Parts: sequence; structure tokens; C-alpha cells
Amino acid sequence: MASLLERPLVRMPHFGRGAWLNTTHPLTRESLRGRPVLVDFWDYSCINCVRSLPYLRAWHERYHRHGLVIVGVHTPEFRFGVAQGAVNSAIARFELPYPVLLDNDEETWQRFANKAWPTRYLIDADGYIRLRRQGEGYYPGIEAAIQELLRAQNPALRLPPLLEPLHPVDEPGAACYPATPELYGGYQGGGLFGSALGNPEGYAREGSILYRLPEEREPGQFYLEGFWQSGPEMLTHGGHDGQIVVPYEGAGANAVLSPSGDNVALLLGLWGDAPLRVELLEDGRPLRPDTAGPDVTFDDAGCAWLHVDEPRLYALTRHRTHGRRELALIVRDPGLSLYTLTFERCVADD
Repeated sequence: MASLLERPLVRMPHFGRGAWLNTTHPLTRESLRGRPVLVDFWDYSCINCVRSLPYLRAWHERYHRHGLVIVGVHTPEFRFGVAQGAVNSAIARFELPYPVLLDNDEETWQRFANKAWPTRYLIDADGYIRLRRQGEGYYPGIEAAIQELLRAQNPALRLPPLLEPLHPVDEPGAACYPATPELYGGYQGGGLFGSALGNPEGYAREGSILYRLPEEREPGQFYLEGFWQSGPEMLTHGGHDGQIVVPYEGAGANAVLSPSGDNVALLLGLWGDAPLRVELLEDGRPLRPDTAGPDVTFDDAGCAWLHVDEPRLYALTRHRTHGRRELALIVRDPGLSLYTLTFERCVADD
């Protein structure tokens, strides 16, 4: 594989202020000099970040003893992501062995002129940025560049072959298709594609309003039924037996959900002990075990349930084929908040 390293022209900036997790002492640009460094900007509610973490964990296990330092920079997309306890929980859940900086004020994000989650910067032993990759993928190239920097320090170093793909959709032959774009729940999340809420009632900036499910529904928007209150980042359910209905194109669906829309409660972890119940239907029928995401459970009657017990990303559906489907989240308890919906583009080659 030809070298992917860029010329050593731009030095790594200093880390910004923030708490350091998973380490006994803060890291600095000066303390890292002399070792290759991989800086990973991530957020624990970002599906693309979460899918990339097994590769970072494997690279740490393979190359830390040879000098590589991986630094996770957790820059939260949503307000609940600033809570240190929640990030610690995510570090434990994903079994991350490397230091993580809480970049709650986006100081480090801005110093790197970063634009998206996830983005990785590979820095050489002299402190120069030699590779930048945004988004999922590029794993063989990043690992080859890591090995090149390690061998530059020790030409006699014996390193393992590059990792085999860790996910079926990373295998050669996997096919990726256009999918419904990410849909944001809050009224400030319209982005390039405009408002994601398809109900004619629109958003209510004050109080709750009663939404009625329209008969005509198209991919690219989601639809509500029941009482919901609008917020800048999310919509919060205010009654019993509401619905979120999502026509989508893709091979699966995910949602960032929370058991509360109260930012103070989320920061303090005070949203209650009992998880909120959400029943899942697709095309009018309960999910089957072979089409359910790993966060879905089933009762004795075969009904598919999601139990929302903390603010995070939940995997809802997983299909072996790409297609057009309609997912319904039937919300049985008040308080559930919807932040975003994302959809899978790729399917493995059978």
C-alpha cells in the first residue's frame, strides 16, 4: 500500500480545557512528543463514531506497546452529552482503554478546525499532523499509516498484518445505497434538508400540542401522534400512547432517545429508575428477531420492545437488504424525548 502520509507542514494544536477521563493525568502536546498520536473526535450518541470504536480499541491493543497513543476527544452534539457520568458510562460500555478528553466547550474541536464526527488526526513523533480522515471507513489506510510512523522510529519493528474487517458491512463486496438522511427532532435541527417534522401542525415553541397522524407519509420526514412538546434539540412526549412514525429508505434505523427532556435532570442523572417503554412495529407488524436491532427485546407474545433507560443511541432495526419501510415507535409512557433518527446505508455481501 502506497504511503498516505501528508507532508509535515501543520503542527498539532494544544488540547483545550476539559476533564480527562480514563487516565491518571492530563495529556499535553509536549508530553506526547516523541510518540505517534491518533486523535479521535467522537460523541457517544453518534452511530458512525460507535461503529468505529472497535477499530480504535484494536489499534490500541496492537500498537500501544510500540509507542502509539490514542486520544479520544468527546465533543458532545447534544446537551446531555456534557455529563461526565454519562461519558464514563459510555467508556465502560464500549470498553475503551485509552484517555478521553471532555471537550464540552468545543475548545479542542475549534483548535483543530474540526467539522464532523468522527474525524481522526494522525500525528507523527515530531508533532506534525500527517493524516486526517473524516467519517467511517478508511480503516486499512489509517492502520497502514500508523505502522509507517512506528517503523519510521524503529525500522526493525515487527508488526502484525492489517486487521481484517470487524463488521460485515466493512467486508469487500458490501454494497452501499442512498438512504434517508439523518432526521433531527428539535426545531433547530433542520439543517440542509429543512424541517424533519412532517405533521402540518409544525413545531410549538411553547407548551404541548396534539398531533394527528396524517394519512400521506413520505421518507425524509417523521410524523407524530399524541401530545408532544418542542425543544431546540428534541421533541418530548407529554402523554400516553403517542407515536413516532418514520417512513425510511435503508437497511436499518437508529434513534437517539432519552427518558427525559429536562436538561437539568439529564445532567444530574435524575430521570427516574424505571425505563420508558416503546413498542416497535415495522410496516404494521411487530419486528421479528432477525430484523430487530440489538437494543430490542421481545415479550412472550412476540411483541418488540425498546426500554429507554438513559440518553443514548438505540439500534432499532437491522435488515439484510436495503429497501423502503415504515417504522412506528409506539410510546407508552410520558417523558420520552426524540433527538435524531439515522438510517443504515450498507448491506453485507451474502
